[in-house]
Amino acid sequence: MNPSDLPNIDTELFRAPTNEELFAAAPSNHRPRILLLYGSLRERSFSRLAVEEAARLLEAMGAETRIFNPRGLPLADAEDASHPKVQELRDLVQWSEGMVWCSPERHGAMTGVMKTQIDWIPLAMGAVRPTQGKTLAVMQVCGGSQTFNVVNQLRVLGRWMRMVTIPNQSSVPKAFMEFDDNDRMKPSPFYNRIVDVMEELVKFTLLVRDRSEYLTDRYSERKESAEQLSKRVNQRSI
Repeated sequence: MNPSDLPNIDTELFRAPTNEELFAAAPSNHRPRILLLYGSLRERSFSRLAVEEAARLLEAMGAETRIFNPRGLPLADAEDASHPKVQELRDLVQWSEGMVWCSPERHGAMTGVMKTQIDWIPLAMGAVRPTQGKTLAVMQVCGGSQTFNVVNQLRVLGRWMRMVTIPNQSSVPKAFMEFDDNDRMKPSPFYNRIVDVMEELVKFTLLVRDRSEYLTDRYSERKESAEQLSKRVNQRSI
């Protein structure tokens, strides 16, 4: 169909996606940068242990990883965004090209510690969305039988943050039985699933990172000025 047949379309801003434009960018040579978040402050936190295991796998697959320690992070809006832990988290988000979110299940949902970290990540900094177009893998650890409540909730948040959430995911039941006395994960199908998830995350990150700007370029936003876009996406304006 010719764009001229669409009376509501600004033909100067209408662009049909093409393979040539999608794959035009030269591939980056640096290691994929992955930020990992966990959702518990316990001394022996199984979400932290799962994240540490995931980070080892990611490093073995050629990625560069950083794990954010949420201890000391204030509740959202309880402090100004200049708080050192908030700035640390936001700097890591900006640095990253992909993320892993892993939370325990508590009362059928993610923990407050996990949600607080996500709440401190802004949807926008001016006209820039710090999470848009970045990849995301979601994981959960359970105290009892396996559920998928947390990973389902994390997927909703990932979509809200305009992230590319990979299809695979991990849910580890009875997590206290899956780690040995050295805090290493035991061989099991649950461990194998984490390997699968990290492998998929690296693949998607390599696929997306050089094309993120093109993938997130939108007709509606091409019609807006930078000032209008900033006003629309800035939380303070809502």
